[in-house]
Formats: sequence, C-alpha cells, structure tokens
Amino acid sequence: MKPQKFYSNGKLLLTGEYLVLDGALALAIPTKYGQSLTVEPSEAAQLKWKSFDSEGELWFEIHLSIRDGFHISTTVEDPIVDRLLQILKTTKKHNPTFLIGETGFKVKTQLDFPRNWGLGTSSTLINNIAQWAKIDPYRLLEDTFGGSGYDIACAMHNVPITYQLEQNSPTVIERDFNPEFKEHLFFVFLNKKQNSRDGIAAYQRNKDHSTLALSEINAITNDMIKCTNLETFQFLMECHESIISKIIKQQPVKELLFKGFNGSVKSLGAWGGDFVLVASENHPEAYFKERGFHTIIPYREMVL
Repeated sequence: MKPQKFYSNGKLLLTGEYLVLDGALALAIPTKYGQSLTVEPSEAAQLKWKSFDSEGELWFEIHLSIRDGFHISTTVEDPIVDRLLQILKTTKKHNPTFLIGETGFKVKTQLDFPRNWGLGTSSTLINNIAQWAKIDPYRLLEDTFGGSGYDIACAMHNVPITYQLEQNSPTVIERDFNPEFKEHLFFVFLNKKQNSRDGIAAYQRNKDHSTLALSEINAITNDMIKCTNLETFQFLMECHESIISKIIKQQPVKELLFKGFNGSVKSLGAWGGDFVLVASENHPEAYFKERGFHTIIPYREMVL
C-alpha cells in the first residue's frame, strides 16, 4: 500500500467571532500555513504516531495497539494523549472499518506554523483524520472539540469564504475577497495562544441574545467583502469591535494594548490572544516591535 498524504489549511476568522455560533454571517480566510498527515503501512499491529512542529522537531510520539481499542501501556495522565484517543475512538464510531487491516500504520503529522499561533492545530488535524477515515469532518469536530465549524470549512477551501450556521447546518460560500488595499493589512501575533473553548464558554455565559447584533455583524461582513478603500474598512473593523465588546463585556484589544496606535486593530476569533488584524496607512512593524510583538505578517504572506 502506498503512503497516503492529507493536507488541511489553517484559518483566520475576520468577522463574526462568537456570534457565528448563533448564526451570524462570518468572513473567514484559509491561510498559507496548515498541517499535513501522512499514513504508511507498518508490519506491527500498532498505530505509531509522530508529530513534528514547524521547525521539524518531534514534539509528540506514541505507539497504540489497534487490536484492543487503542490500548496504551501507561497510566500517566497526558491531555494530548487523552485528546488523540478521543478523536480516534470517535472516528471509529463514525467509521467502524477505520484502522482495520492486516497491518498497522505509521502516522506522521507536520505543522507549517508554530504550535502557539492559533491557526488551527486542532481543526487541521480533525479534517486530515476525517479525510483519512472518509467521514464527515463537521461531525467529528462536533463530537470532539465542538465549535462553529468555520475552521473545518477553511481547512477544505482554498479561497476566502463566508460561513453561516442555518438550523445547525453550515452554509459555506466561496467569496471574491481580495482587498485593493491589502498592502495596508497585517496580522500581528499577541505572543500567546488563546483557548477558543474557554472563550466560547465565556461568551455563552455573558452573551445577550440580540437579534440586532446579529444583523449588524451580517451587514459588516457583507460591507467588508465589498469594501474598496482602507478608510471604510477601518471604520467597519472598529464598528465590529464595539459590537462584540458590548456583548462579551471586554475591552477591545486596541484600548487594552495599543491605545496610541495610528490605525485600526481587530481581534480575530476568541479575544485575548492569537492574531489580530491591523489596518494602517503606514507599515506598523516598528510600533509593534517596540512593544514586544515581533510577529507581524503582511496580509499577502498569510492568506492563501
């Protein structure tokens, strides 16, 4: 049997964070960074799993018996092991023939981006395993990590998309979103990874079910897609920040960290970490580096 290779794109959510869970129209973009998964046959009746980071360093390794329900001969608690076992067992529920054969398997995962960047280490893994097992990645996500599923849509599409949950079913539309002013757009990493599950939980506790907020975010998403000038785009970014700030009762990131910045800053996904979108007439590298934020990626270098 020849090696099988699967690849999934990373993701960034430009609009609709949090509210996408309640049916808001969200604009999302697949990234040039992603994760691959390679499967080869192995003589031993084991699943030999190795995960490599963006520097090519091995960061996780485990051998599992595939004859008796992914048995491991250790009692040491490891959340990464627990999560992988959960994904594999759930995959097997959706496809009982998964990992059945006369031989075992050697699996290698390879990230294109640092693990702490928050571009989709989990969603790219879920989508790759779903491709391998020939199951629905949205169902696998729902039964493991949860979430809206926009990250799975990005994993599978090579152009910007809008994503919307309608009666709990995703509607994904490829969009012609290629801003004329993209040389003024940047992604800045906030030096820490934000747990999206924690952010979602906080949103569910604090949110005010507002039909008005949903319609406002939908309008901003559509306006951003059609926007032709930087000034209007910045206005839309700031309007979006204001709406979400009121719902989740948190300060916008610009007020919190970048009050004197001459430009617009918008959180992407769960607030408090990962990347922010920056729109600025001038290149903002010096400003952010002075404040300890050294990962500044131009739009064209990030977006697929």
